Parts: sequence; C-alpha cells; structure tokens
Amino acid sequence: MDPLLTAAGDRLTAYHERLAQLVGIDSGSGQVDGLRAAADLVQTWCLTAGLAVEREPVADPTGTPLGDVLIARRRGHGTRRILLAGHLDTVFPPGTAAARPFRVQDGRAYGPGVSDDKGGVLAGLAAIEVLTRLELAEYGELILVCTPDEEIGSPGSRTLLRDLGAQVDVALCLECARDNGDLVSARKGVADLEVTLRGRAAHAGIEPERGANALLAAARLTVALDGLNDRWAGVTVNVGHLDAGDRPNVVADRARMLVDLRAWRTGEYEAALAEIRRLVAVPTVSGVRAEVSVHAPTPPWEPRPADRRLTELAAKVGAGLGVPVSHTATGGCADANLLAEAGAAVLDGLGPVGGADHSPSEWLDLDSVVPRTALLAGLIDQVSRDGGG
Repeated sequence: MDPLLTAAGDRLTAYHERLAQLVGIDSGSGQVDGLRAAADLVQTWCLTAGLAVEREPVADPTGTPLGDVLIARRRGHGTRRILLAGHLDTVFPPGTAAARPFRVQDGRAYGPGVSDDKGGVLAGLAAIEVLTRLELAEYGELILVCTPDEEIGSPGSRTLLRDLGAQVDVALCLECARDNGDLVSARKGVADLEVTLRGRAAHAGIEPERGANALLAAARLTVALDGLNDRWAGVTVNVGHLDAGDRPNVVADRARMLVDLRAWRTGEYEAALAEIRRLVAVPTVSGVRAEVSVHAPTPPWEPRPADRRLTELAAKVGAGLGVPVSHTATGGCADANLLAEAGAAVLDGLGPVGGADHSPSEWLDLDSVVPRTALLAGLIDQVSRDGGG
C-alpha cells in the first residue's frame, strides 16, 4: 500500500475520536463560548502534533465578539508557504449537539457540522500528521487556519484571511468534497443586501391618501429585482425576506427586504450590484424613500491558471493513490473566494466526502477519510516540490 494511505489509515481511530468530540460541541456562528471550546480542542491536538499555535479574537463591524481565529504553523525545509483553511462554526442553534448527537450508521457519521466543516478541519490536521510521520517537509511553512464566522460571511475574519492569502503561495481549503466526491474549483460571488424603505403612516380607511405605502414600494421593488435574473447569465437575485407594516388598517410606513445576489464573474457581479442600487434609488411610490446596505460582499472566485495547475496536481496525486479526482464549480461561496481575491492559488473541497450540509441529515462518509487525507497530504507534498507555478 502507498505510504500516504498507510499513514492516513493509522490516523483513522484518532480522527473518529476527535470528530465525535468536536461535533459534540455547539459552535454555531456567534456562540462564542462553544466556538472557543472547539478551538481549545483543536489547539490541543495541534500542539500535540508539534505545531505552534496562536489565537486572535475577532468581532463583527459592530464590535460584537465572534470567537477566535486559530492559526497553527509548522516550518519545513523548502520555500513554498501553504495554507490549509477551514472553519469551526456551524449554522445550528444552541442545544443541537444534545438534541442530535454524533452517531455512526452504515459507514456514515452524522451530527451538526460533521461535514461542514469539522470533518474537513480534522482532515487538514491529519494530513499534517501524515506528512510529519513520513518526514515529508519540503514545504517552507504549513499554516492551518480555523475561523469562527465563515457561515455568516467571515465578517470578523476576512481581513486576516486576505492578509494570509497575500502571504502564501497556495491555499488548500478544507470544505468537504461534494457528495459525489468532486473537489471545488470555482465559486460564485455573493452579496447580502438589506433594503430599508421608509414611508408615511395614515388611517387606511379614513385618509389613505395621506400615507406613503412602504409595503407597496417593497412589493414593486421585489418584482423589479426578480427581473434581474434574466439580465446576465449565471446571475441570481433572490428576495428572501420581506417584512413590512404592523396593522391592516394602517398604511405601512416601513419595510425591510433581505436580498441575495450571486454571480460567477466579477464584471457581472459588479454590474448587477450597481443595477440593484439604481433600482433602489428610483421611487416607485410617492413619499417612500429607500436605501440599501451591502453586508459581507464576497467576490466570485474565477479559476485562474494557477488554480487550474492545482487541480491538475490533485489529479496527478489521486492517480498515484488510486483515488479518482474530479472537480466542479458551485454556487455557494466560502473563504476560498477571499483567499483567491488576495492572490493565493486556490483549490477547495479537500476534506472527506460529505453532504446534506446545513440540514438535520448532514453526513460524512467515513470510508472517504483515509483516501482523502492521503490525497491532501500528497497534494501538499507535490505542491511543495512542484516547480510549475
């Protein structure tokens, strides 16, 4: 058997034990105590593996704490700086770990965050341990980063991630592989928009003409925004939430809309965002004013030659291990977008195979852990030695 597969197999029992412990901690975005407890576990395992660890508290733009970014480093003998990027936050509320505890059934592990992204984080650490055991240290530096806020757009971590992305040669992202085993080679850009509309209240029966209906303006704007879905190929605009007014006999004086914008290409992303701003600025109901704010804008990750080279190297490593490697683009964004924007060559989906993310049936294929850990370790070693870019 290939030494990478053997060494990864020797880490499997520890991987299972760690996964059960990590999934057993509630660590939804914003659950700071749980996120720090999860980071404490990963820190202990990193220190045991011989990595130097630092922690950096992060907060959102309002100053609300979001938890700590964990950064673990290991020096090698070469020159290439390689980042392994994962996250510890989940989308699940407090109490989920107790209500739906970690379990294994028919070769799959289940539990909150088992695939997205606790299984990926642990595969990254296991790959570092495999390389250490085999004395493969041709890299200049390996950096494992675990963030606490990826599921909400990394509002506290994005500056740090962009700094790291500018400092490293390659970023290998630990989101789990798609449920068919595909790696991820491109991601849509995303902008979360909040539209606030302010009108004027009036009695709906006696003097409606004195009012300015913010709800009606929001409805008309919803239709206009939906029309943008046909404007550019691959661009989607979704009004996912609309809240307006208080009572049926009062002309609504306020409305609030939450809008999701996604696009494959930077030019189309920026054009769609500009058009949304223009539509918001054009009054559709006399007396109603609207304004839009953009939260955590994340540009598209469009594959570049260096990214394609990484995909080729992954396929080469996989062929040597007998692990089929295919890849796809996905409409979901992740920290890979920020790292690509910063200049690093990027490949994502390098965790084990998983699926049903963000749902009660989220799963991780335990049979994929060894081959995918070996693939990741082999890719790190290949990138460390590769002279092709």
